[in-house]
Amino acid sequence: MNHFDMIVAGAGTGGCIAAKTAAEAGLKVCIVDAKKKEAIGKKICGDAIGQHHFHNLGLKEPFNNELERTMEGIEIYSPDKQTRYVVKGEKLYGFILNRHAFGQRLLKEAIDAGAVLHDSTHILEPIVEHGFTHGIITKNYNGSKNDLRGSVVVEATGFFASIRKKLQPDMAIDARVENKDVEACYREIRHLKQPLDDPTLCQIYLTQKISPGGYYWIFPEGGNKVNVGLGVAMIEGFPNPKEQLYKEVLTDPVFHDSSIIEKGAWFVPTRRPLDNMVGNGIMIVGDAACQVNPIHGGGMGPSMIGGKLAADTAIEALEKGEATQGQLWSYNVKYVRDYGAKQAGLEVFRILLQHMDDEALNYGMQYRLLTEEDVLKASMGGNTYFSITEKARRAFKGIRRFSILLKLRAAAKLMREIRAQYKRYPTTLKGLEKWRIETRSLMKKITEKLEK
Repeated sequence: MNHFDMIVAGAGTGGCIAAKTAAEAGLKVCIVDAKKKEAIGKKICGDAIGQHHFHNLGLKEPFNNELERTMEGIEIYSPDKQTRYVVKGEKLYGFILNRHAFGQRLLKEAIDAGAVLHDSTHILEPIVEHGFTHGIITKNYNGSKNDLRGSVVVEATGFFASIRKKLQPDMAIDARVENKDVEACYREIRHLKQPLDDPTLCQIYLTQKISPGGYYWIFPEGGNKVNVGLGVAMIEGFPNPKEQLYKEVLTDPVFHDSSIIEKGAWFVPTRRPLDNMVGNGIMIVGDAACQVNPIHGGGMGPSMIGGKLAADTAIEALEKGEATQGQLWSYNVKYVRDYGAKQAGLEVFRILLQHMDDEALNYGMQYRLLTEEDVLKASMGGNTYFSITEKARRAFKGIRRFSILLKLRAAAKLMREIRAQYKRYPTTLKGLEKWRIETRSLMKKITEKLEK
């Protein structure tokens, strides 16, 4: 039987950052992942990440084969493609990564810091005894099972959350995420015959007809390569994202005679973080904890934030003696009150966009009811008031689309309210139930106002 100070389940971005941080502090760390060592880092995603995440984490920016392209901002197109917003800003400057190469670098840094890797190893279930998570049961490539014991387990297993779903209810950690808060995505890396007109901007297309509850994108990569994909909300009757991509997007002339380099599908939670991400001996980070930007689905940055905070908290807890839920609670507080508050505001913005039809989106963008500044502030999780431009005021004199205006104003107010609620996250488990009731009541009000 093996015993470690920390077991990290999953060698993605969040898991590797957690393992590296803990190992550098002198903890005995084990990383467990189902992939072979050389395949770790390969993941189907949009491959984009903001530069600010590297600065905030003190992490070296991508270099050499890790970097596909430097990005300056995004282009957002209305459903009819008649209106285009170009949104730039410090926090939208970033990189398109070679996800595999970047993942290999993070893994190497964790191993170099002292972490032990168990690759080609599947996680079966947590070891829970007397209300405390003491490790995980695994199965390796030849089918043999093994108990890995640890003082604290960090789950970073991604969307499917193989540990979280098997935890005991008395830990007060939600086992499931509702389908309406999940995007089903499909993307391909393609080689184009001709490069994009502006390879420094990521293209995002809003249209309920083609990608209901989501969007489709074209992100430039190195050379003539592009990351093209489509995401849809998993509400009742949602279309197949691959079929939509082939039917509605890849028929564009820019893709004529293009060739596929790689392809794949995945799921993304697009909601605020879990209400509680810790229990006795267990912490949850990354997609498993719903640490994803609800607007664009980017999860690498938030998961690395979660991994660093989780490791720092575990180090402090173990220095004091034991990783109890109470000792680990500050991880919740630090994450939820900061990045979690931004996620909560962005979820409101997501609900707003999901319940505006293409006609309303065309109208709102054409008459600039939403400005580039509004979109920039909202995409960063900041407060916005959706200020109405003079062009919009003239439009309202002749065309009565006050319902759009009222919904925008309501969304701005609700974004501020939910952010404030997340800033009030309780400092102890004792206050969680009251906070949960208040939050769910506020979310109900948000959906009632924005979904009608």
